[in-house]
Amino acid sequence: MIVSGLGQCCWDTLAVVDAYPSPDSKAEAVAWEEQAGGPTATALVALARLGVACRFAGVVGDDDAGRRIRQALDSEGVDGAFLVARRGGESQRAFIMIERGSGRRTIVWRRPAGEPLEPREVPDAFLAGSSLLLLDGLMADASLHAARRARRSGIPVMVDAGRMRPGMLDIARQCDYVVAAEQFFLDLGWDRTPGHFRALSAGLGAPVVTVTLGAGGSLTWEGGEPFIVPAFGVEAVDTTGAGDVFHGGYGYGILQGWRVRETVIFASALAAMKCRQVGAQRGIPRFPEVAAFLARRNIAVPPNSTAGAIHDAVQS
Repeated sequence: MIVSGLGQCCWDTLAVVDAYPSPDSKAEAVAWEEQAGGPTATALVALARLGVACRFAGVVGDDDAGRRIRQALDSEGVDGAFLVARRGGESQRAFIMIERGSGRRTIVWRRPAGEPLEPREVPDAFLAGSSLLLLDGLMADASLHAARRARRSGIPVMVDAGRMRPGMLDIARQCDYVVAAEQFFLDLGWDRTPGHFRALSAGLGAPVVTVTLGAGGSLTWEGGEPFIVPAFGVEAVDTTGAGDVFHGGYGYGILQGWRVRETVIFASALAAMKCRQVGAQRGIPRFPEVAAFLARRNIAVPPNSTAGAIHDAVQS
């Protein structure tokens, strides 16, 4: 199995503070570190730690941050052969301030200075042998191009819809799975009721749609009534990248042929466990850790599509 991902990669600077500073004040960081991030890149790292072969297509600059991003992907075993370095460009960067005790964070980010990936820079080899295509929709033209080619080749497509951007609806309509942040649905005018969520999801055209709600868990529609999967309670240190890791876990369930509810529960556990460490990627667990986490809650990970041990167990 190979998962191909096209989208954002980032170099993050993270600072943990006791409380958010007010304007014109100073706050001492109790922790300060740097590591790789970005929605699609982080989802692929999550998949790689679960034992899945991954390749990534995106854009960096030929700067120090770009070299660090590439090294981080390489260290996780993610193939960066389709990561394009723009000459003289600056890579995507983010500064993230995290409130100690709550795990809440505020992100200030800057997109890469180089031109977005173009469709011509997504060759046939990028999708060759792929079992799943992951997108985050930021580079709309390249994403739509890849999604259409994947569909013609029978490759399932999943998009991380963070918010409404130009071209995002066109991309969503090429997808088998839309896994969205709450803001995406609020941008569509969602009134936060399951009935309206069902109607909006059906309008997207994807067979399966999930919206993540942070501490509220997630809401999923697969053609009938939406169902809720609650979030797992952990002592959260930092929620940065939790949604991205959720997408990685979701992709893993798709590859395994699990039922949608089982997939969402596994993805929720993976994302919750990540939140126990600072940064998007450092705290991502491996499969035995996730299985043990769920086992302590009397939830068994299904070995294949015929197993149903997870189904409804989280509701008990």
